Amino acid sequence: MKNQKLFLFAILGAIVILLSSCGSKQESGYILPETEEVEPAATAPATTTPFSSRPVYPPGTLVDYIAQSSDSLDLLAVRFGASPEEILWANPEIPADVTTLPPGFPMKMPIYYEPLWGTEFQMIPDAAFVYGPDLLDFDLKAFLESTPGWFKNYRASIGGNTLDAAGVINYYSLNYSLNPKLLLALVEFQTGALTNPQRTPAIEDSFLGFENYHRGVHLQISYASDLLNDAFYRYFNGEMTSIEHLDGTIENIDPWQNSATVALQYYFSLIMNKEEYARAIGPEGYAKTFFDLFGDPWRRNTTVIPGNLTQPTLILPFSPDTIWAYTGGPHTGWGTRKPWAAVDFAPPSETQGCVETEQFATAIADGVVARIDVGTVMLDLDGDGDERTGWVILYLHIAEEGRVGQGAVLKQGDIIGHPSCEGGSATGTHVHIARKYNGQWIPAASSVLPFKMNGWIPVEGNRPYEGLLVRGSQVVRASVLSDSQSMIPAQR
Repeated sequence: MKNQKLFLFAILGAIVILLSSCGSKQESGYILPETEEVEPAATAPATTTPFSSRPVYPPGTLVDYIAQSSDSLDLLAVRFGASPEEILWANPEIPADVTTLPPGFPMKMPIYYEPLWGTEFQMIPDAAFVYGPDLLDFDLKAFLESTPGWFKNYRASIGGNTLDAAGVINYYSLNYSLNPKLLLALVEFQTGALTNPQRTPAIEDSFLGFENYHRGVHLQISYASDLLNDAFYRYFNGEMTSIEHLDGTIENIDPWQNSATVALQYYFSLIMNKEEYARAIGPEGYAKTFFDLFGDPWRRNTTVIPGNLTQPTLILPFSPDTIWAYTGGPHTGWGTRKPWAAVDFAPPSETQGCVETEQFATAIADGVVARIDVGTVMLDLDGDGDERTGWVILYLHIAEEGRVGQGAVLKQGDIIGHPSCEGGSATGTHVHIARKYNGQWIPAASSVLPFKMNGWIPVEGNRPYEGLLVRGSQVVRASVLSDSQSMIPAQR
């Protein structure tokens, strides 16, 4: 009966997708082509007030809701103040063991009103936020060359390499897994640097409004990227339901909001007064700048995380006849903040620190090496060699010597390379490993999609790098000291 219900729910989700695509056929490039009935490209996005116009709902009122990309029962319960059981009661067609909900699926949500709700206006979809399929038809370098502003001539040194403007945006887009359109629209909205040919060096230290730290254009972009990711994934993970403004006032986030919009709301709240903030998050603010640069993002395919997503079977990233240490519980995939998408493993060693090892990190699943960089290997599990689509595994701190080559086709258990301290920041030899799906980081300790390897599941600690690795009654505690309690038994 459970399998039959899940099958029927999958069919309902497929019908939703088919109905939502009626009228125009989806083509390659992940874009819905325009038709003659569509308004001209110059038409601005739909307008609404920057503040909530929703009524005061009596407790438990059932309201209409359309499932969005990445939604799950646990997440919606946090946002609407209900319980997963209440949501299932109101929507009996949904299986209790569903992982993610199919975007576009109509639901009835029991809601518990909170005062001081923010705007219901959504600036951009999540697909325009992450480094995913939305970019399959986007040429970053060509776009920048077409702009009249000074930014296209910008140069910066990052990691010992001199990069042009496209290289700078690409560097932070790749590593933080952010859509370059998101960053370019932010640069234009805050500085006008894509359209204004007149460069003003005096303001470049605080290019995006952060005056006391991360001085300089590319460091400001890096800091903004970290902040945007932090807010996106805290909201996505149900850890963020309100925003505190510079004057101390609290804005409760509208339960219908999407993660990309909340990330931008949070970002603007850190650097703008209430009047500036209201403009930035409204239809004449950032959303209009994005629209003017790249067209209407809502007319493209807005799905990043599909319905009932499951993780493929994964194994631990080292040989089954060796004992490695669990040196890092859930912590950031890239940067310093959320998402806590990564965990760390270290090979056996007689000494601590950055030492060479004969041990190899291995492929946790079949895949194709989509990209290699300093200390980095990206393993693409869907086999198309494009890290913007499907499941992708990030390996960080892989030594250049003995490393697998780009384009290599690997089987589960094949060699990736030696753990090291190369790439990023590291105090000891280890491998940092994290997951993405369609460019969106998946938290390691996700309640819906935990980073399960050989049956081991990460559990978050109170701080990054802390936590446990659990398999049934077996428990391993994360420790940078590689002590006895952090050792993972050899896999038999």
